[in-house]
Amino acid sequence: MTRPAPPVAADPGILEGGLVTASRRRHYAVRLDTGEMIECVLKGRNTTLACGDRVRVARVAGGGSIESVDPRTTLFYRSDEFREKLIAANVTQVIGVVAPDIAVDEELVNRWIIGAEAQGCRFALAANKSDQQGYGAFLARLAPFATLGYAVVPISAQRDASPLRPLLRGEHTVLIGQSGMGKTTILNAIAPHAQAKTATISEALSTGRHTTSQSTLYPFPENDGGGWIVDSPGLKVFGLAHVAPETIEEAFVEIRPLLGHCRFRDCRHDREPGCAVWRAVDEGKVAPHRVALMQRLVRESQAARAPGR
Repeated sequence: MTRPAPPVAADPGILEGGLVTASRRRHYAVRLDTGEMIECVLKGRNTTLACGDRVRVARVAGGGSIESVDPRTTLFYRSDEFREKLIAANVTQVIGVVAPDIAVDEELVNRWIIGAEAQGCRFALAANKSDQQGYGAFLARLAPFATLGYAVVPISAQRDASPLRPLLRGEHTVLIGQSGMGKTTILNAIAPHAQAKTATISEALSTGRHTTSQSTLYPFPENDGGGWIVDSPGLKVFGLAHVAPETIEEAFVEIRPLLGHCRFRDCRHDREPGCAVWRAVDEGKVAPHRVALMQRLVRESQAARAPGR
């Protein structure tokens, strides 16, 4: 009886650079710098990879072995007290997708913003389905985000998503939103090659089809400005327990300039005498619901760090 040939051992002396574009359990679709897509396994079990991770790959029988991971510039993810869910690495921009036909959870949007700010990423809102009735009133609800300095881009993904293109060129973008907001329709409109890439990724991971239960990365052609975009699963919650309390406070752009100007150095911005933040609230310069969210997020972060939790 003929024995199967043993797998070829990885040669650490011959490594190729690549970009993680999708994952299934411990298997990863990697787009090599040559453009080839291969399935890779991760060497060791102490690391979790995300779309956008740059890796070094050694060839093995049937695919590749990820031998090392390049240092990340950013890591966009959500967490609660007990677990983390990575979304994408090396992100430069987060675009939240909202639409008028599904109730917009404004606290959820604010949490996306804080998650982006905590990583130094640009944030923008894609206000989808501009062809629907009552869209003007919907845009008015989003005006406070524009006042904070975040771009609000009206689009209709089924008709014309081109207003988003200037924001995407050369950027490493994550699309994030609740289910039904039209993220996949936007993706297909701005990246017509995505369907072909989906098939390639599915083949690389031997899944037969792509599902939206995991994030998936799609590179843009260099002649279209380069960069890439990650389509993330729809979500209803976005925990920020991994963000340190002091970073949370800094992530509120309108509160950031006020920090350090309270009467007391250890001010918790909870109506203490001489609080610069609440003085700004009283003057109408800061929305009270944003201060309340900041306090809530700080408490969540502190609880996650409490000894013996």
